[in-house]
Amino acid sequence: MTKNNKKILSIFLIILLILCCLVNFGNVANANTQDSKNISTPVQKHGRLKLSGTNIIDKNGDKFQLRGISTHGIAWFPQYINQEAFNYMRDEWKINAVRLAMYSDPSAGYDKSIHEKVKQGVKFAKDAGLYVIIDWHILSDGNPNIYKDSAIEFFREMANSYKNDENIIYEICNEPNGDVQWERDIKPYALEVIKEIRNIDKNAIIVVGTPTWSQDVDIVAQNPIQGYENIMYSLHFYAATHKDYLRQKAQKALNSGLPIFVTEYGICDASGNGNIDEQEANVWIQFLDDNNISWMCWNLSNKNESSAILGNTGKITDWTEEELSQCGKWLTSKLKSYPEEVVVKIKKENNIENNVENTTEKEEKSNEIIENNNVDLNNEEHNSNIIIVISITISFIFGLIIGSVLTIIVKSKK
Repeated sequence: MTKNNKKILSIFLIILLILCCLVNFGNVANANTQDSKNISTPVQKHGRLKLSGTNIIDKNGDKFQLRGISTHGIAWFPQYINQEAFNYMRDEWKINAVRLAMYSDPSAGYDKSIHEKVKQGVKFAKDAGLYVIIDWHILSDGNPNIYKDSAIEFFREMANSYKNDENIIYEICNEPNGDVQWERDIKPYALEVIKEIRNIDKNAIIVVGTPTWSQDVDIVAQNPIQGYENIMYSLHFYAATHKDYLRQKAQKALNSGLPIFVTEYGICDASGNGNIDEQEANVWIQFLDDNNISWMCWNLSNKNESSAILGNTGKITDWTEEELSQCGKWLTSKLKSYPEEVVVKIKKENNIENNVENTTEKEEKSNEIIENNNVDLNNEEHNSNIIIVISITISFIFGLIIGSVLTIIVKSKK
């Protein structure tokens, strides 16, 4: 074989091997792309929710329990409505829902400009694949009829914006209280608001508040709303105040077939501050789990009160355990005890700066793929890596065989 032929053959073999490697690297990249497309968030897994009896069921007809966190009043603590926080709570705390609490009383910060903050929160929840409760947060106004016209206008706007979305839940009156009765005040209000929503959004779950700060579900069960599907009723409790007597009221309502949603609870007393009762909180969570009742814990803020999930920190995401309050530590431990909800976790990007800088921690977290706790998926990834290695090896051997054949041909022609 001449020197020129040897050079040509060598160049050809090198090009062939490079092409084989490129093909396999392309396969690896394609596999990674497919992984990103197969990310399974709570909404992707469970789809549109509806009611079956007292149970929420998902798109597969399986019982489903929403577990998440309520914001504090978004007029006061808007900073916690951000994409990074929602992604973080989904991945690290394993929530599958958030509640956006917009106080309905102008003296508590309500005006129409707050609607945009709600919409921003809904977008972040949608991008994170979380269910989201849009909460018309009646509290100091007591009777939902005081601002009924504003409520109707608000829910028309929200329904027109989200009528085709699968992750939306409407909560139309947080905690009716004072001289407010189900038959006289709350039910007529609810019928008007529900009618307006259903004229636009035919499917989304709607949650109706109940008398006495959303406690008297047993009274509501005697005469619930008729003529509409996917209507639920709120039950609120604070573990250091509300104990077995309130669970008995809830059980009575369930026995009557009333669908209950705990859209707010705390582990302190009813003021949102004061003593914490973890033992009673554990009893409550067991009751909710046993009855497949969805729940949202109050509240995502660093407010100086015992119901706040965060401690004395200015950070708006990526909280360490030390930065949580006693309530936050209890809550996150409880949330993490449930089976994994997100099948493939999304790589985090620090697009939003924390109020408190922690450069080393942020750099580490922005460059890592959050570890996936789903054993089945880890096995699949392991098997995929083995297949890739085998594929590259076979390609290399195939290249050598072709090179050897070409060498024999060249030699024979010589």
